[in-house]
Amino acid sequence: MDKIEILYQDQWLLVINKPAGLLSVPYSGCKKHTAQSLLEDILRKRGAVNSKHKPYPVHRLDRDTSGVMMFALTEQAQQKIMDNWHKMVSERLYHALGEISSKARRNPLADSGLIDDDLSQNAYNVGFVPKEGDLDKSGHSFKTMPARTHYKMLEKGKSHILFELSLDTGKKNQIRAHLAAHGYPIAGDEEHRAQSNPFGRLCLHACTLEFTHPFTGEKLRFEVEEPAAWKEFVKKGDASRSSFRKEKNQSDYHKKSEDITSKRPLTGKQKSHMNFIERGKNYRK
Repeated sequence: MDKIEILYQDQWLLVINKPAGLLSVPYSGCKKHTAQSLLEDILRKRGAVNSKHKPYPVHRLDRDTSGVMMFALTEQAQQKIMDNWHKMVSERLYHALGEISSKARRNPLADSGLIDDDLSQNAYNVGFVPKEGDLDKSGHSFKTMPARTHYKMLEKGKSHILFELSLDTGKKNQIRAHLAAHGYPIAGDEEHRAQSNPFGRLCLHACTLEFTHPFTGEKLRFEVEEPAAWKEFVKKGDASRSSFRKEKNQSDYHKKSEDITSKRPLTGKQKSHMNFIERGKNYRK
């Protein structure tokens, strides 16, 4: 069973360090362990769960993203946090291990800056940056939404770069899609055509969450560093370690959504759930 580290808990909310490979919350028909279900099990063993006091999601991390994540413990707290998320959260930082592709070598990003490419989603709910003139399966232009990612290069190597990133918008796959669009796919991100997988996981980590407590007004900050091996890997510049096998005649991932992943398309319910914050919906068991 996946282990979850509880960093903070009071009567209204708790903050955890979510491991990579664990879903944040379940989707319709999901029978796997999730951060939410494991937390409920932990609290139940402590005798601290009832119909009005249990973990409620207020945001999410992708399954393969690790790091700091918050849950509410009552419906009232969930509603208040979600309604005031952008006001109460003062800093949310991610670290990512990005590859340096040939595209990035030809047209590198500055050491710091803003990526503001609009994002779209394919039939499998994977976010990407469409190119001008790209059409969906129906022959129409992709529907897009604005997205803004601030970035800074913390450590530059021969084959990879350690990035620090913060978001003005919280779109699905935003960091992954923005870095990939500029030639820096995150190591381990096969969906966005990464060619290396040095640590057997997506190398994206939510390292910092700072917010004003919605009930007490106290300013809280939680930091969990990414694995130290990421920075050492960048310094060594070992681009050959645990690489994905390159597929022949692979077309651009954004042109044909079928080429991005072999998963079946998500149902309408699943898509709705995966974007529950953007659409203002509250997940209920």
